[in-house]
Amino acid sequence: MIRVAISGKSGCGNTTVSTLLSKKLDVTLINYTFRQLAAERGMTLSEVIESARTDFSYDKYVDTHQVELARKESCVLGSRLAIWMLAEADLKVFLYASDDMRAERIFKREGGDLQKIKEFTAMRDLEDSRRYKELYNIDNSDYAFADLVIDTSTYTPEEIVEQIVAELKKRGLVKA
Repeated sequence: MIRVAISGKSGCGNTTVSTLLSKKLDVTLINYTFRQLAAERGMTLSEVIESARTDFSYDKYVDTHQVELARKESCVLGSRLAIWMLAEADLKVFLYASDDMRAERIFKREGGDLQKIKEFTAMRDLEDSRRYKELYNIDNSDYAFADLVIDTSTYTPEEIVEQIVAELKKRGLVKA
């Protein structure tokens, strides 16, 4: 069994890299987020984020649900808190990019007004950090313990996947 945990803020490439890696390794992708929760509940992402400010059941459900799923089988778990929540992950990867790069990626993915996306993303980062600290005493700006820390602005998603696979091979977790 192999479990890879991938974390990073919105727009860092978590979903793209996690999806590509899960296909490359032929394992299950677990990427259950506020976005999926919003869709399931017929809410907008903004509504879920606003509700989660005062109702921690949103975070707790998403976080515990995905970790429960990850513990059942080989997988790639891609989430904001994957590297903190899945302690038994075989490899913990943190992805980062500048605030401007992240906003531009979200703009390309979803459209809209770039300045509003920057403002929303900044608000979301602050809200996420506040909740994670209050809920789990996790400082999501402290990721020094991650096995790999990758600046996604300097590599393509495919190159990032190759870096992760190389590390897995180096550790004897996948065949060379």
